[in-house]
Parts: sequence; C-alpha cells; structure tokens
Amino acid sequence: MSDTTKKTTSKSAGFSAEEKAAMKERAKELKQAETREGGERAIREKIAEMPEKDRLLAEGIHAIVTANAPDLMPKTWYGMPSYARDGKVLCFFQAAAKFETRYSTFGFNDVANLDDGDMWPISFAVVELTDDVAAKITAMVKRAIS
Repeated sequence: MSDTTKKTTSKSAGFSAEEKAAMKERAKELKQAETREGGERAIREKIAEMPEKDRLLAEGIHAIVTANAPDLMPKTWYGMPSYARDGKVLCFFQAAAKFETRYSTFGFNDVANLDDGDMWPISFAVVELTDDVAAKITAMVKRAIS
C-alpha cells in the first residue's frame, strides 16, 4: 500500500476543555443577545468579574457608549462588553486581564464610520479614564455611529 492510500488509525481527541468552555460561552452570548435586557445583563456580569482596574474602565466606557449611542445593542463578544448595530459589533472593550496585557483597549470594527483616507486607527490603549480620555471616546463613538 502506498503512502497516499494508507488509512490513518489515530482518532482526534475531540475538543479541549477550553474549546468546550468557549463554545458554551458563545452559545450563552447568542441567547443573551436576543434582547437588550439580556445583553445589558451579560455585560454587567462580565464587568463584575473583572479585576478592579479593568472593571472601572469598563464601567466608564459602558456609560459613555450607552449614553451617546443608545441605539446600539449591548452584548458580550468573546466574553467582553461590546455594542452592535444590525447584529454586527461596532465597538468593544477588551480588558487587560483577558490576555494579560499591560493595558486595556477600546476598539471598533469595520461597521464603524471612522474612515479617514487610506489608513486610520481602530483600536486604542486605555490606561485611565480621565476627562480627556472620556471626551475622546465620546467623540469617536458619535463619529462611529454617524
């Protein structure tokens, strides 16, 4: 029998525990995202689980987005707070603790109206939510939904 006609006898071990947990989390996210209340509850639960520094940033950003873009649907996306339009995530917060990075980020996806020539920023490091940072996030969110 040639190498190309040999049958493989080893079987796949299946999904890892982490992959199974991610699938369960995603299924939960989809169910909770069916309503504004479910999405809001899911975001609040995820924010409550964050370390204090990330939690304070997430709470502030959540307040900014919901006040300035009330038509966006709150939901979790990969276990992080996000805000969608027509089912597509427009902007999101990623806690530093999520991937053990030195700063949290606030980012936008391609449905955000941030186009500016041939290149523009879509993700921003956020270390502290000062008045100046809050004003910048507010302006970006307003532009993104325009």
